[in-house]
This record gives sequence, structure tokens and C-alpha cells, in this order.
Amino acid sequence: MWQWNDKDRAFHRDPESTPLEFAARYVERPLDELACLVNDPRSTSPYGRTFTVQYLGNVVGGGIVKYLNVPIAVMKDIAMRMIRDGRPVWFGCDVSKHMDRAGGLWDRSLYEYEKVYGCPFGLESDKEARLLYGHSAMNHAMLFTGVDIMDGKARRWRVENSWGDENGRKGFYAMNDNWFDEHMFEIAAPRDYLSPELTRALDLEPVVLPPWDPMGSLARG
Repeated sequence: MWQWNDKDRAFHRDPESTPLEFAARYVERPLDELACLVNDPRSTSPYGRTFTVQYLGNVVGGGIVKYLNVPIAVMKDIAMRMIRDGRPVWFGCDVSKHMDRAGGLWDRSLYEYEKVYGCPFGLESDKEARLLYGHSAMNHAMLFTGVDIMDGKARRWRVENSWGDENGRKGFYAMNDNWFDEHMFEIAAPRDYLSPELTRALDLEPVVLPPWDPMGSLARG
């Protein structure tokens, strides 16, 4: 059973339904047209290759969870093009880093840890190292609904969160582009936004990562 309040605060409740009935009622776009693009700088899953995480799927007889690893610039370009075409972008990130929850801000330079503690934090500035040492993982999903572009490059991103309208600016946040580079991991994108090379790569046999790999943490949640 699904129940919700709409934008006018009116309460709605749908009757019980099977997953297929729910999908037929609310999912307008065929899900197999979407691809999960991730940015993982580790050598365990090279750019331009697909990978999966062992035991991640939870449907008997269903398809595996498959990711396509791309450079962060490619992910950013696709997300920008989707938003400019009027399409919101689902994404996964490490939400806890450099965040001001009350103010609704994410900025890579929000907190200057090195000045506070008087020592360098090399791990903090290296995305690959954070993944290797368990200091970072995909742990929250949100929605891009806007992007501020200057001279063809993104400066900041408008994010719709799910923590209620008392957080951020009535539930919306501003993400600086430097935060995108460091703590963004995944977007869902229609296949027609991918280059022919990346489209072909989706059919490659995926690299299988161990079940404890941090790249599977969001899907496990």
C-alpha cells in the first residue's frame, strides 16, 4: 500500500498492488532504457568497463545490478545535458562529506580540517584512497533538478533531497561543482545520452567485485 501527501497537502492512499501493477501505474519510461553510470577511479573497475558486486541482486531469476564506469567529466556532461533538456537526474553520492544540513550546502572547501588540526589530510583529498580505505561510499540518493552553467561549465547544482522541507531551503540544496568531483558516484541516464562507445560497453561481461565493496552500498540500502 502506498500513501502520500501531494503538493497541496491532500492525503492519498493507493490500494494494495503487486510490484508489476505498481510499475504499470506509475513508471512511464521503460527501465531497461536507463543505464547506471558510476565514477570509480580505482583500477579494480577500469573506465569504459561494466562491473557488478557479487550477491548484490535480491530477485531470484532477475537481472544483475550492472554499472558502467566513466570519468567524472563524462558523468557531469551527461547530467548537464539531461537537465538542459528538462530531465531531472537521479544520483547517488557520499552525502555526509562537507555538508551544512541546515543551510543546504555541499562544498568541498566548506570545512578546513588541516587548519583546525595542524596536519595534512591526504586521504581526505583523494577519492580513490577514500574508497580503498573505507572512508567513503555511496550512501544516499537524491535528484538533480537544476544546474548553474557559465562558459559551458557547471558551477553549482540544484538538489532535491528527501529529508523534509525543514532541511536546506525547503528541502532543496546547493551543491558546488567541486563537491561533485569528489563525492559524486552514480547517475541514472537514458542510453540515448551515451556515446556509441559507451553504449557498446554496456554489453561487455562485467567485472565482479567482492560483496563488501563500497560501490554496492547504496543498492544494498
